[in-house]
Amino acid sequence: MALSNPRKVSSGAIADIASLCRALRCSEEDLSYVLAIPAEQRYVPIEVKKGAGKPRPVFNPHHRLRRIQRKINTQIFSDPQIIEWPSYLYGSVPNQKGPDGEKISKDYISCAARHCGARSLLKLDIQSFFDNVHSDIVYQIFSDFLKCGDVVAETLTDICCQNGHLVQGALTSSYLASLCLYDVEGRIAERLSNKGLIYTRLVDDITVSSKFHKMDYSYATRIITQMLVSKDLPVNEGKSKVLRSGSVPLTVHGLRVCFENPRLPSDEVSRIRAAVRNVESLAQESNYRTTHSYRHDYNRCMGRVNKLQRVGHSQHSPLLKRLKAVRPLPSPRDIGRARDMIKRLVADFSAKRHTYWYRNRYYRVQERLNVLKETYEHISLDMRLELRNLKPLRPHDPV
Repeated sequence: MALSNPRKVSSGAIADIASLCRALRCSEEDLSYVLAIPAEQRYVPIEVKKGAGKPRPVFNPHHRLRRIQRKINTQIFSDPQIIEWPSYLYGSVPNQKGPDGEKISKDYISCAARHCGARSLLKLDIQSFFDNVHSDIVYQIFSDFLKCGDVVAETLTDICCQNGHLVQGALTSSYLASLCLYDVEGRIAERLSNKGLIYTRLVDDITVSSKFHKMDYSYATRIITQMLVSKDLPVNEGKSKVLRSGSVPLTVHGLRVCFENPRLPSDEVSRIRAAVRNVESLAQESNYRTTHSYRHDYNRCMGRVNKLQRVGHSQHSPLLKRLKAVRPLPSPRDIGRARDMIKRLVADFSAKRHTYWYRNRYYRVQERLNVLKETYEHISLDMRLELRNLKPLRPHDPV
């Protein structure tokens, strides 16, 4: 995809509140309820530990606010018929389709892959990113970029901001953070490309790479900083740096990029192997494979093993085989739970099959049946046949 700004591809615009409610598939009463929630009740602060660092505050949205924010994401930000995202943005950006219909992943691994073969890197970090994306920029995204009516833009800004800025924890924040440079970033990426440099941004992490070891990044640093300052976004000088091959392994988002394809650091592979050994050890405990705790540990480990597949690591297949040998096992109670979950889906099918929560419950039943089939194959098959008539609507399907 081209080095251009994000582009609104739909010709329509949300002009008034009635149109907004139709677009979000919610009632005006639902919207009014969320807007009437007092500011101090909209978010509950919690602390999340990031790596080995200090805990950082994250804010959990009120469940009614969360529901509206999720609808904004599914019906607007992630809809390819509304927004076309450029090639240099990654992270919360939805996967794209290439000219031949192939899937173009927009995760951190694909972002790192853009820099493979680099011999030097410039890394710039935006300081307190969400706190510094102010509500006037959010309003401009809805008004100028998405062409919403004034009242609609004000309403959506109110839903997505708190105390005049984006909220760490609001479901819409990552999309809005990706769009905050919607009118200036494409030109910067293009100017750097003309100098033989590759520019990417994953939320607040900006990376510029070169095939030259002694690349002078003063020009790149200057024009990127000017772009950020134009939006009142300060650069975190303490986390910004130039790295060159030879002194340290060059990494982007935790992946080594001095090869043809991104690779995990060797110590990370060792930790994944140790996690598999730990699950195998837990599986030896009597009846532990039927517990919820074991399933949690197993699924978490499976996610880490699948990371190896994404980077084409040779250890993926043998570690996956070992994990599959100690799959979680069902207990008789799982049969009753699955039946109860299906009954609730039947009751909610007509009115709620288009909702996120219905889809979530539907796929949770599917996961439970995957566990059941290990021991209760025929019962699992019968329930799966029932589910065929209870499929949820996809986010953009007409109700």
